[in-house]
Amino acid sequence: MRVLVKGAGVAGLTVAWQLYRHSFRVTLAELADKVGAGASGFAGGMLAPWCERESAEEPVLTLGRLAADWWEAALPGHVNRRGTLVVAGGRDAGELDRFSRRTSGWEWLDEQAIAALEPDLAGRFRKALFFRQEAHLDPRQALSGLAAGLEEARVRLTFGVTGDADLAPYDRVIDCTGAAQIGRLPGLRGVRGEMLCVETNEITLSRPVRLLHPRHPIYIVPREGNRFMIGATMIESDDVGPITARSLMELLNAAYTLNPAFGEARVTETGAGVRPAYPDNLPRVTQEGRTVHVNGLYRHGFLLAPAMAGEVARLLLGKGKHSERRAS
Repeated sequence: MRVLVKGAGVAGLTVAWQLYRHSFRVTLAELADKVGAGASGFAGGMLAPWCERESAEEPVLTLGRLAADWWEAALPGHVNRRGTLVVAGGRDAGELDRFSRRTSGWEWLDEQAIAALEPDLAGRFRKALFFRQEAHLDPRQALSGLAAGLEEARVRLTFGVTGDADLAPYDRVIDCTGAAQIGRLPGLRGVRGEMLCVETNEITLSRPVRLLHPRHPIYIVPREGNRFMIGATMIESDDVGPITARSLMELLNAAYTLNPAFGEARVTETGAGVRPAYPDNLPRVTQEGRTVHVNGLYRHGFLLAPAMAGEVARLLLGKGKHSERRAS
């Protein structure tokens, strides 16, 4: 079967990879000039289904708990299995208790255990939640790695086009164009996420750290080269403009709260992406003629894309239960 996959974000690349592994003849088409040009390129890359359960429905945990294994199988060596640390400032300490009641898979850490896990946070927090089973990866490296693997497998990748001009050669089209479908797919909306990257050799973190706050919980994810990704806002908007001053201040204040040494860090990048979401914030695989839509990954792109790719493969192999499905 000849399949055209439209969109080279995390959804399109994982679908293309999964279909290639099932021996489909795949072409991947992307309107931009590179992979991950949309929201996927601004993601945190946290494979954290137990943490995400705090504000998400059960399918996020059920479908996401095998994501780290999928990514490790596809890209050996890219997944860091060091868990997630969740902390809260003194005035917001009650947020930790609330977070623990809404999640599972955690263990309580006292001040000494926090220092042993992350020495640069020593003395800053009295207690924390540690989600030992969680993992993270660098999104841009992962996207580039999948694209390189597809090219090595002689899967055709085209940029600057989405394949609309000539669909005749393809038996099925898998549309993974994300926010481009807002206003076209019923119920799909945009949720704006803003982030920034900083660089400093004054701080070392081994794993993502989530700082809880009643209004704007923030996460900080370590990257190679003394870099840190700080994100992300969740604003009900499909505005793709630059980061706002308010969001920039909130993100920087959160980093400073985690460790004041972040105040001397160099800001190397800011960015914003629109994450497509359905009303229940769960992704869906739907059919429209010979086109299959994969959309609505919201803030769970790298976590849930492998499960959605598996759903598409089962559908094309004739093993899907329905002609229209969502992750539920």
